[in-house]
Amino acid sequence: MARLFCERMPETLTLYILNGPNLNLLGVREPDIYGHETLADVQAMCEAAADGARVVFRQSNHEGQLVDWIQEARTEADALVINPAAFTHTSVALLDTLKTLSIPVVECHLSNPAAREAFRHHSYVSLAATGVIAGFGPRSYELAVRAALDLARRAGAQD
Repeated sequence: MARLFCERMPETLTLYILNGPNLNLLGVREPDIYGHETLADVQAMCEAAADGARVVFRQSNHEGQLVDWIQEARTEADALVINPAAFTHTSVALLDTLKTLSIPVVECHLSNPAAREAFRHHSYVSLAATGVIAGFGPRSYELAVRAALDLARRAGAQD
């Protein structure tokens, strides 16, 4: 029997995952703090955790490039996960750009900045983030992806 109505296919969510300076050196740089997994390993973990969502995974050592990608996410993404790395503690530019978003933003860190040097205790990014996940090594990304997509799905259900 033919259906007389069309079921709306759920749209595929798009998740941006942005990575700041030196994260391209994961697995090599301070493995006692950041672990032995590479950024490619983290990307694969994120894609697996995304459960069918489209993942845009990027890394830059340049603040302006991250600003450009955050601006792009305003119209292209349903949620954003960001590990701003050292820019966490210094970048008003990232904060100002993140504040332009109307999508969920999850700040993510491999280590726990609150348990490290005092200068790492302040995050400009947290002022614009929906939530923060830190201290679980590469698993922080998996948790952040799941949280961001859950928030995006809930926001979509309210529309």
